Amino acid sequence: MADTMNTAPKAVQFGVIGIDHRHIYHLIQGLLDAGAACAGYVKNTTDPKVLEGLQQRFPQLQACLNADELLQNPRINLIVCAAVPAQRADIAIEAMRHGKDVLVDKPGVTTAEQLMRVQKMVRESGRIFSICFSERHIVPAVQHALALVQDGAIGTPIQTLGIGPHRLNAAIRPPWFFDQVQIGGILIDIASHQIDQFLCFTSNTDAQVVHSHVGHYGEAKGHTDFDNFGEVILQTPAHRGYVRVDWFTPDGLPTWGDGRLFVMGTKGSIEIRKYLDIEGRTGTNHLFLADQHGTQYIDCSNIPLKFFNQFLHDVTERSETCMTQAHVFKVCELALQAQSLAMERKALT
Repeated sequence: MADTMNTAPKAVQFGVIGIDHRHIYHLIQGLLDAGAACAGYVKNTTDPKVLEGLQQRFPQLQACLNADELLQNPRINLIVCAAVPAQRADIAIEAMRHGKDVLVDKPGVTTAEQLMRVQKMVRESGRIFSICFSERHIVPAVQHALALVQDGAIGTPIQTLGIGPHRLNAAIRPPWFFDQVQIGGILIDIASHQIDQFLCFTSNTDAQVVHSHVGHYGEAKGHTDFDNFGEVILQTPAHRGYVRVDWFTPDGLPTWGDGRLFVMGTKGSIEIRKYLDIEGRTGTNHLFLADQHGTQYIDCSNIPLKFFNQFLHDVTERSETCMTQAHVFKVCELALQAQSLAMERKALT
């Protein structure tokens, strides 16, 4: 099985519908690196800068005038999407209706109604609806940490603490970025990463949202309806998880966010500094392990990613080696619940 996944199937062809967010770059690159072929992309976008960046990075790819060129192509197995978040569910449903599997950027859905319709189409079509949770799937340190935890390196996991700070870059954001209806909210958007990691590191298929909060903090320089801070507490009978996400990365930080993940177990702990080690080691993907034998640092920057190879294997073999469909839907469900609870509490204040 492992050898099959390391050699990605050449038969997978994908089309790109929805190039409104820069995450489309790593989706395309990851699939190409894993051996898939891109049959083309639809040029329509709400952000011309994203289109320009795509054309610079992938000059060999063919542009299409409309989605039907890709949806009607019987050779295409997969549709890839990083559209405006509120539009992703409809694009995915139409793709599945045409017999295509779907890989979307997070968040895959922005409302409970969208999630129900996507779930219904998955049941009816038998197609895969998957989400690239990039803070796990394209971060080698998180991938390696998960393997360590599953091998018992820190005993039984008890708690995860995930933080996802981001740089706002307000001046270059498209208008939809500040529209709650279009993005779903900060917990649906960003915190889906940390919810995904909590379920994976604690080996849970469900959890309870016991607290969530969103708000706009800092000086009022416009976009005061835009929530720039959020937090969530998750629990199961045996586990707790805390999530903090925000848009307060300072301009002086040499990357878009100091994303970190802490995993506490009964016999040790792991800290991951995903994108930089402030005033420490250079580069990315820093992992720190403390156990009953001592402490150690592991440089994970050269560990190969598995996500895209595994995903293509699942497309061709109709398997769930990459991520179960139930997990994808559960992350969406919990993010929606957290956002809804936070908005209800915000309305009362």
